[in-house]
Amino acid sequence: MHRAVDSAVRVIRKMAAPGEEPQILVQYLVLRKDLSQAPFSWPAGALVAQACHAATAALHLHRNHPHTEAYLRELGRMRKVVLEAPDETTLKELAETLQQKSIDHMLWLEQPENIATCLALRPYPKEEVSPYLKRFRLFR
Repeated sequence: MHRAVDSAVRVIRKMAAPGEEPQILVQYLVLRKDLSQAPFSWPAGALVAQACHAATAALHLHRNHPHTEAYLRELGRMRKVVLEAPDETTLKELAETLQQKSIDHMLWLEQPENIATCLALRPYPKEEVSPYLKRFRLFR
């Protein structure tokens, strides 16, 4: 297992130009803002749980990708960015766009209601995915 992780770190370092730091990997999450407001009024803890579910699922599904392996290797340096989507329709549209562009992600569906609550990407270099996320602001 250590060889695979070392290999992943070498891949990340190779992506940086000579003399530059390795690319920073970020895991983006997009959480529905409307769930925190009426008529839903979910408590903060429930929203945090949805983001945790989505992030964990995305990491697990893509655990063998070199970016994910490198991201998990340095636990103290993990970077996550939580953005907000105004509603379920917007979140599902983003999932469709990412699917069409072959961007690895997980759309978390809360059960048993089957409600899309949060979308998490696997770790990516920011530059690769920022064009798809630039319209979303930080979750507040």
